Amino acid sequence: MGHTLKNAVAAAALTAILTTPILGLQLHFEGYQLVLHAHWTPVLIAVALVFLFQLAKPWLARTSVGLKTGVKWPTVPRIQPSQQRAVVLFLLAVGLVWPFFGSRGAVDVATLALIYIVLGLGLNIVVGFAGLLDLGYVAFYAVGAYTYALLNQYFGMTFWQCLPLSAAMSASFGFLLGFPVLRLRGDYLAIVTLGFGEIIRLLLNNLTSLTGGPDGISGIPKPSVFGIEMARTPSVEGGTTFHQMFGLNYEGGDMVIFLYLMALLMVLFTYFVTSRLIRMPMGRAWEALRDDEIACRSLGINPTMVKLSAFTLGAAFAGLAGSFFAARQGLVTPESFTFIESALILAIVVLGGMGSQLGVIMAAILLTVLPELARSFAEYRMLFFGLVMVLMMMWRPQGLLPATRPHVELPQ
Repeated sequence: MGHTLKNAVAAAALTAILTTPILGLQLHFEGYQLVLHAHWTPVLIAVALVFLFQLAKPWLARTSVGLKTGVKWPTVPRIQPSQQRAVVLFLLAVGLVWPFFGSRGAVDVATLALIYIVLGLGLNIVVGFAGLLDLGYVAFYAVGAYTYALLNQYFGMTFWQCLPLSAAMSASFGFLLGFPVLRLRGDYLAIVTLGFGEIIRLLLNNLTSLTGGPDGISGIPKPSVFGIEMARTPSVEGGTTFHQMFGLNYEGGDMVIFLYLMALLMVLFTYFVTSRLIRMPMGRAWEALRDDEIACRSLGINPTMVKLSAFTLGAAFAGLAGSFFAARQGLVTPESFTFIESALILAIVVLGGMGSQLGVIMAAILLTVLPELARSFAEYRMLFFGLVMVLMMMWRPQGLLPATRPHVELPQ
């Protein structure tokens, strides 16, 4: 006990020394003077967390399961396919009822969570199933959003006309990205995809005459209901809105609920398609490529086509989410598609469990909703986010809900 306490005190002291310059001292302008202020609350929180963790470390080691490598991890529960279907149906029932009981702000946050679920399921194809580390996934998200914005601005096309075109355009970019990275893997692949994401953002920022530059494109119309506007007044003279046609009273929250239900429908579509794909020969080929590329070649599978299919399909779902994001926001700018968005989407896949669809859904909900519930700690969001990632890699490297793999056990 004395040795554990000594280590805990030493770790807490080191944490205080390292975090004080970063979290404890902040610069503020008071008039024309730059003044240094001390904020000890985040430092104390970090020190307390490290101290408690070091104290609890021996107990965690005793209650964990030792592996042959000497690293000790807790047993990871795996959810069976029948249980997964039950959980998905339960979440669907809650999702259908939620917008009619939640507040307008809560429904809007839930819509954002659904967008990240689509992005997470799309990236799960590339990272979770095919095992290709993609750090520039936000580029396909941006392509889908700007495709709808530009087609609407220059050609007057509606959301429903642009939705498949956005997916096709993002898929085309994914296909083109697949060619330079066919011979790359691991860290080299991550660097190339990271560069691709930054190239797209810089192009959107510098092509001022086409994309509006840093100001972006505004005035993007919301989706319609089978061609009928859901607004207070029609945008064209002599037009009819949805509530006028059915004799209903217009409420501002109607559009929020409509966007939420659209996002939920998009999640269902993405989940259904990806669930079917992983059970098809294409999905088996992705898993073969992820586990062993050399064995994949020996089985007669073409890794080139497998990689291209993963990049293309993953990018298509990002294009769908991007087009819907542009319609929801009504404004797109390059700053909405920074590297931190790619990191967040990748974190959703890792936290949920690579290859686990239900895990990705749960992780997207947690990482989107929890920051909204703790707005008072908004400035420390990335600190807590990094801490959670470190703890997950230590205790649950397979994610919250790992994917269930078929296996055979020999009798003892």
